[in-house]
Amino acid sequence: CEKEPSSYMWIYILLGNMLRGIGETPVTPLGISYLDDFAREEDVPVYVACLHTIAMLGPMFGFLLGSLCARLYVDIGFVDLGSITITPQDSRWVGAWWLGFLIAGVTNFLAALPFCFLPKSLKKPEEVNNDQTVHGLLGSRGGTRKTLPPAKPKSRKWSVMLKGKYFCTSLKKVLSNRMYFTFLCCSLLHFSGFIGFLTYKPKYMEQQYGQSASKSNFLIGLTSLPPISIGIFLGGLIMKKYKMSMPVATKFAFSMSFVAYAIGFLHFVVGCENRAVAGMTVSYE
Repeated sequence: CEKEPSSYMWIYILLGNMLRGIGETPVTPLGISYLDDFAREEDVPVYVACLHTIAMLGPMFGFLLGSLCARLYVDIGFVDLGSITITPQDSRWVGAWWLGFLIAGVTNFLAALPFCFLPKSLKKPEEVNNDQTVHGLLGSRGGTRKTLPPAKPKSRKWSVMLKGKYFCTSLKKVLSNRMYFTFLCCSLLHFSGFIGFLTYKPKYMEQQYGQSASKSNFLIGLTSLPPISIGIFLGGLIMKKYKMSMPVATKFAFSMSFVAYAIGFLHFVVGCENRAVAGMTVSYE
């Protein structure tokens, strides 16, 4: 057989995903630190819950968008759709998988523009209150307030931070924090189960229940992710209402996670028999 010319489209997909990862990575760690530094202590749980809730709504809309794109033929815009004789229920059907990347890329670019207008530095609420109090006292006494220029932070080169003692010391402090390390292990278990759930459930629904890829994505996006988003938001409200300390919040998170895992095991009860496949589960006769 003659070797067909290979496509280099995978390189564009690889570079696109690398750029997406670079753009998405700072949002969660730096965004949470930003909220924790410049918001009032009692409001931080709600703000962080809102951040994670929005982060969970993204995959939900992604599944719905994937459902829509899966109904469109892969070469939409390049071929006459009237000449296509197969339907999305046909096993040979290939949906417009690339269209989701295009729409999501444009949406991410537009969503990133407001970040360019954030101020470089903000004052903490305590500092603002102290400044207002001092300013009021000086104003009542007829005095003037002198402001000192902010000290310039000393810049450190990345090479020094990575190969020197700073990186090793910081890494040791982080890994020796028992509460953080426990939270990290719990997060790994949680995301491992969650990723496996989202990876194999669409194919399971297609094979066991005879659903199309489009409908499977639609049902998962509609039923699986909204409860998680609501739970994250309610957790933030509960933490704010009862003003939970760190140990109490940790116990609360552990209890809710344990209950969630226990309920999740009910998935093993639900199921149906394997479909008959000639030569594998049944004989050819």
